[in-house]
Amino acid sequence: MEWKLSDEQDAYSRTLREWLADVAPAGAVRLWLDEADAGTFEKRIAADGWSGVGIPEEAGGQGGGLVELALTSEELARAAAPSAAWLATVLAIPALAGRAELVERALAQEPIALLTAADLVPGEMPGLVLDADGSVNGTVDRVLAGDRAHSFVVVVQQDGGRSLRLVDRQAVGVTITPRRLLDRSRSVADVRLESVASEPLEVDADAYLAGCAARAAVLTAADSLGATERMLDLAVEYSKQRHQFGVPIGSFQAVKHAAATILVGVEAARSVVYFAAASVDSDAPDAALHAAAAKAQVTAEGARAADGALTIHGAIGYTWEYDLQIFYKRAKLDEHLYGDPQVWNERIADGLVLTGP
Repeated sequence: MEWKLSDEQDAYSRTLREWLADVAPAGAVRLWLDEADAGTFEKRIAADGWSGVGIPEEAGGQGGGLVELALTSEELARAAAPSAAWLATVLAIPALAGRAELVERALAQEPIALLTAADLVPGEMPGLVLDADGSVNGTVDRVLAGDRAHSFVVVVQQDGGRSLRLVDRQAVGVTITPRRLLDRSRSVADVRLESVASEPLEVDADAYLAGCAARAAVLTAADSLGATERMLDLAVEYSKQRHQFGVPIGSFQAVKHAAATILVGVEAARSVVYFAAASVDSDAPDAALHAAAAKAQVTAEGARAADGALTIHGAIGYTWEYDLQIFYKRAKLDEHLYGDPQVWNERIADGLVLTGP
């Protein structure tokens, strides 16, 4: 199946790509990554209005849905732009229903991150505990954008179930410990809460987490798609420049086959990602399975494509001077972000109905 975007969605994707080419060229991105300065780009994406695209108007955004968010994720990855704060925020915003002031702050570049030890696994209890006085205790490791978030949506145990609380980063008892990633275009941190004051969020925690898991799966897959597209472009370009035996290596059958394999993966991934995005947006009966398939298949293929692109480049592809290493690391992180393919394949298996012969 070939997925077709609407004319409006195509126009949005092209416009965003042109904006990124102007605002986030390779030289600027490298500078941000070298200096660990994601803030410069985060301020620009908010100031120019891109952060609200894909957020429904009734929620305080500019309209659109998960397909538009997937387009944004894909283009951010193609540019290797810092995206941890953007992704964390769009995943957290549905928990802020009825809190327009919080959504406005989040879209104005005060990122909000999801804090849960449950790793978005349906039905699993979080490790954070809510005390009788409304304070929260516990530690969550490797929180996406945990180093950049101004607030946290916290999933806690309460009355034998789960509920959502809001915690301010500046609250007494919050300790943030950043971690280093090979993929410098994203960031994570360990977050420790010791008797930290919180306020309730009036959203059904189980429903929110189920939707959040599907959205995280689709958007991570879209990121992998964008990174893979860019690696294919770089590999093809390099194959025309590097010569062996007096001819470009791109003329060799083995290199052609390697590039064609990546291309097939890219085209298949595009249909899978946007079908899953539309399915989740429309709350289709099998939306959770479609999202799981996108995460499992697309990110695994993206990781394989990264190895293929590196093979075409040879060892030079992993050197600091070549951009391939940036996208290689991004695709490898996407494979494991929010659960590796095996985890999502198990969710597919659990969700399938077995029938007798």
